[in-house]
Amino acid sequence: MTSPQHPGSRPASRIPVVIVGAGPAGLTVGNVLRAAGIDCLVLESETRAFIETRPRAGVIEEWAVRGLEQRGLAANLLARADRHTACAFRSEGEQHRFPYTQLTGRHHFVYPQPLLVTDLVREYADVRGGAVRFAVRDVRLHDVDTDRPSVSYVCPETGARQVVHCDYIAGCDGARGASRAALPADRVRVARHDYGIGWLALLAEAPPSADCVLFGLHPDGFAGQMPRSPEVTRYYLQCPPGDDPENWPHDRVWEQLQRRLAVTGAPPLTQGPLIEKRVLDMHDYVVEPMRHGRLFLAGDAAHLVAPIAAKGMNLALHDAFLLADALTALVRRDPDGPRAADAYSQACLRRVWDYQEFSQWLSEVYHGSATGDPFRAGTTLARLRRLFTSPVAAAAFAEQYLGTADRY
Repeated sequence: MTSPQHPGSRPASRIPVVIVGAGPAGLTVGNVLRAAGIDCLVLESETRAFIETRPRAGVIEEWAVRGLEQRGLAANLLARADRHTACAFRSEGEQHRFPYTQLTGRHHFVYPQPLLVTDLVREYADVRGGAVRFAVRDVRLHDVDTDRPSVSYVCPETGARQVVHCDYIAGCDGARGASRAALPADRVRVARHDYGIGWLALLAEAPPSADCVLFGLHPDGFAGQMPRSPEVTRYYLQCPPGDDPENWPHDRVWEQLQRRLAVTGAPPLTQGPLIEKRVLDMHDYVVEPMRHGRLFLAGDAAHLVAPIAAKGMNLALHDAFLLADALTALVRRDPDGPRAADAYSQACLRRVWDYQEFSQWLSEVYHGSATGDPFRAGTTLARLRRLFTSPVAAAAFAEQYLGTADRY
């Protein structure tokens, strides 16, 4: 996109880095830059109150927490997060518990994304003095393939278009954001996979009915329980893609959850009011490369992993750690800066593609029983049996589930 020419625009300002999007990726990048003494501006289309309460993911892998801790961003998380040491598969009326911490010494942290975003916003804006504008409108990126890129936006208070010149842009604003729109179609490849299924995503004001994540493999469709807090539980129900949440009244939701997650000897699920209902059409995508000129993509702007394996927020944080280090080196004109920037996309994509493959494998385990195809149902049960009878298969699953491979 070319340089902005807007009658009535405010005089342009200049800052080393503009970050588009105040999610986990953008705020982590901003915090690391501020800790390095680098000025940056975060632009967010939603209000601060909205992003601090928006329901999203909650499972964070241990390596990601340690990365946040190293950057001074994990104090509240470490004090408040639950630590999960196992998951359980429920199938044909039986429960198979997978104690991954017992096998590996590693665990998951459960810390809802709104809490992490609240922590990161406070640290960035209130503690480290980072500049941020909320509720901005019509963000546009300009001249990203030159050495003088800029970002413009409409100020929510005045209605005037503001222009900010910068050295680099971190595009962390998701699949439908301005950063993706600024990519030239002939210079990037977008690989997409559709699963052909939907998940009804639910938040219930009810305590978890088990001390771990539950995966229900049922002929009627997948069901999952993901604890979020002692008072709130995330549930998923497989449904047709594009289904209307209104087709799922309270009684139907709980009847299906009870049915699909039932096992011999376990009490019924603890029910409660449903405070969120939305249908997610399961799909993945990957944008390659994750850099174009002075624009670097991170998080959902660059890739989406369906919530099948709870990988999305972890990939966003991995991108943010690498991008923040690369931008710091570039702005400081360190000799390693250009090399780090050139290596950024491939370093991120190795983990991205590994997580995508694992999600596809896990999807077949989750959904194979509900396809109506006896062959796929049989191979699904074979995978599950192997997981619980083969130490080698268990170790491989634990490595992928926890994201602990030595190299990606």
